[in-house]
Amino acid sequence: MSPGHSGRCLCGKVSFDTGTDPLWITICFCQFCQRATGSDRMIEPIFERAGFTFTKDSPSVYTLISDGSGKRIHVHFCKECGTKLALTFERWPDRIGVYVGTLDDPASISATKENSKYIFVSEARRGTILPPGVKIFDRHATANDGTLIEPAIYTSSFVVGAQTARRCRPGERLTGAELTLPS
Repeated sequence: MSPGHSGRCLCGKVSFDTGTDPLWITICFCQFCQRATGSDRMIEPIFERAGFTFTKDSPSVYTLISDGSGKRIHVHFCKECGTKLALTFERWPDRIGVYVGTLDDPASISATKENSKYIFVSEARRGTILPPGVKIFDRHATANDGTLIEPAIYTSSFVVGAQTARRCRPGERLTGAELTLPS
């Protein structure tokens, strides 16, 4: 049995196996991910592309340019039912991101503060609550030149859109006591 995770589209025409456990989990609040999921965020386990296989049929691919990086993103979807299954990236050609809801057992992958990052929080809906201890980025976690960006990490839950006594600088840790909600 594969150490990976299986998944499929709504109609079952396209299925896949990730081949491995995820490298990490990205929780993204960008406008693209909101529009692509019809939700306020996308939960996207990221896998090595080399171990990932479509095990039944091949998906269609829609390509667009990312507003965040200016690079191509390829959306893999079922041509029969329209389910979006995965994303591949010009920027990271050796990675594939899976729409977590397409996994046969989405609960088998848990986002923890050790394995996840929250990106494009600057585009999150007002009132979104982020858990304590997670890595938070206003936009991408990596600059276009490949430089890693230092995350903000809060020691208690953070409410997006709340006024703060002072802005959290990258790498800084603030407590909930330093946050005040708008009146």
